[in-house]
Amino acid sequence: MKYSVIVPVFNRPDEVSELLDSLTHQTVTDFEVVIVEDGSQVPCKEVCEAYADRLNLHYYAKTNSGPGQSRNYGASVAQGEYLLILDSDVVLPEGYLKAIDDELNREPADAFGGPDCAHESFTPVQKAISYSMTSFFTTGGIRGGKKKLDKFYPRSFNMGIRSDVYHALGGFSKMRFGEDIDFSIRIFKAGYRCRLFPEAWVWHKRRTDFMKFWRQVYNSGIARINLYMKYPESLKLVHMLPMVFTVGVFLLVILGIIGIVNLAFGQNSMQHAVGFWACTFAATPLLLYSLLIFIGSTLKNKSLQVGALSIIAAFIQLMGYGFGFLEAVWKRMVLQKDEFSAYEKNFYN
Repeated sequence: MKYSVIVPVFNRPDEVSELLDSLTHQTVTDFEVVIVEDGSQVPCKEVCEAYADRLNLHYYAKTNSGPGQSRNYGASVAQGEYLLILDSDVVLPEGYLKAIDDELNREPADAFGGPDCAHESFTPVQKAISYSMTSFFTTGGIRGGKKKLDKFYPRSFNMGIRSDVYHALGGFSKMRFGEDIDFSIRIFKAGYRCRLFPEAWVWHKRRTDFMKFWRQVYNSGIARINLYMKYPESLKLVHMLPMVFTVGVFLLVILGIIGIVNLAFGQNSMQHAVGFWACTFAATPLLLYSLLIFIGSTLKNKSLQVGALSIIAAFIQLMGYGFGFLEAVWKRMVLQKDEFSAYEKNFYN
């Protein structure tokens, strides 16, 4: 068997149904599906049973240990030459496995991954979040786009790896967030070849509202410092840009408040002039960046509504990550606390 599709699941039976349905339409059929239920209160066993006659599907239930350890469990029972790691909230186009097949036949790879995009059926908020996570103007394209500020590291929503390489590296670590980046770093450090497969893309739902999205990116910022503590060489300039953006926005807001105070309570023309220029200097970069996001997303999604929502999503993506990054710097690097200290009030399974 060539491929084993491994999917950890936690309380998402509806999403699993959509993923399994998309797997029934693949043009390449030499694969099995391994579903690992990670201690869910709302299991997907009945959903899996409904697809048992259409897929080579294996369902396993275990106590909760996080997505990384659930993937390791799936890998321990998988039979495929290549392990394809997917999140439960993705849907595959019918040519997904063929795209992987074509790339591997063209040029072998030890590990690989593909990009993601928004499906037409996604809500406007989901499309805005997808844009903020994939745009060159927010993440630098490092989430799988062709334009990148950093080399490509596969993420667990769409990752492939040779089974023997997976087991040689011991699979995912016990990190509960950022474990996929940790795994990618170890793949590179071990000298294996890792490639981007641009045509092996998935539709990825990500978070369904802005509050959940904030928690996700906040935890990502924390995870980046935890990764730095393990692999100091892994921290690159591109990873610090959200923190710089966050500090910059904070300083501009302070400057804007100073300007408003001078305009409202200034006693002379000099104070009014200072207030005007302070407000102008504070507002201009924020408005220009917002306009850039609005135009880019509107053109991509062909929707003014998604374009407007993408402004909110972009600021959440950058500032959520930036605040998480800064908190982790303080707790991990300054106070020398343990890995989970920054997650105390914000961690979710």
